Amino acid sequence: HVQLVESGGASVESGGSLRLSCVASGYDVSGGYMAWFRQAPGKEREGVAAIDRNGYPTYAYSVSNRFTISKDNVKNTLYLDMNNHQTEDTAMYFCAADDFDLQLARHYRYWGQGTQVTVS
Repeated sequence: HVQLVESGGASVESGGSLRLSCVASGYDVSGGYMAWFRQAPGKEREGVAAIDRNGYPTYAYSVSNRFTISKDNVKNTLYLDMNNHQTEDTAMYFCAADDFDLQLARHYRYWGQGTQVTVS
């Protein structure tokens, strides 16, 4: 049974920083493909950043140079470091995992419940 649990969401001022975490159980972070998605009210879920099994990242243009995706294979945890927040970053952020390299495509097999980020 795969479980992904996100944490770290909060209310932050524009220009601020946050780190999101996603702890995986029943899934080997070191050998899989993972990503962060976000969904704002009334909008479709969009891919933010993805990381392959070798640690190579892919970013959406809207967050490149501001967000950094990484993983800790020992802690079996995925991270998203977000800097210079903009109001358009306000959304529910979801962690996702799959055994295939989907990058920012939305059809990941495993999903977390999400953590809310609000930028004001």
